[in-house]
Amino acid sequence: MKFGVDIPFVNLLGFELVLFEGGHSEIHYEAKPEHCNSFNVTHGGACMTLLDVSMAVAARSVDKEMGVVTIEMKTSFMQPARGKLSGKGRLMHRTATMAFTEATLYDSAGSACAHATGTFKYVKRLPIGAKSAIPLNVISTD
Repeated sequence: MKFGVDIPFVNLLGFELVLFEGGHSEIHYEAKPEHCNSFNVTHGGACMTLLDVSMAVAARSVDKEMGVVTIEMKTSFMQPARGKLSGKGRLMHRTATMAFTEATLYDSAGSACAHATGTFKYVKRLPIGAKSAIPLNVISTD
């Protein structure tokens, strides 16, 4: 299954899209050694990226032609993330321009390792090569 767009950072991390429909997403990820911290567990930044992308994909799943940019994200870490991880996102509420989402990161045993909520703005995609309509101070999860 494809994300619908090329996301170089997601490709670099090796995320695998499993579910992308109806306001829900699921993404699998197994950290490489270079994605771990000094405790030999998945780095919090990689975990936050998985949560961010899981929420963005859930938001996009109801209108796959639109892009989204992260406006706000809050993350709580509950336990170290080890082994193959799964990020499960859910669109909680949508307006014409905004998406309110949540995602949980699970380890291979099914235990919750981290949880996030996020707000995303829907943006139109431009043709390849066109100048970006996204301000430089906005972080895109696409």
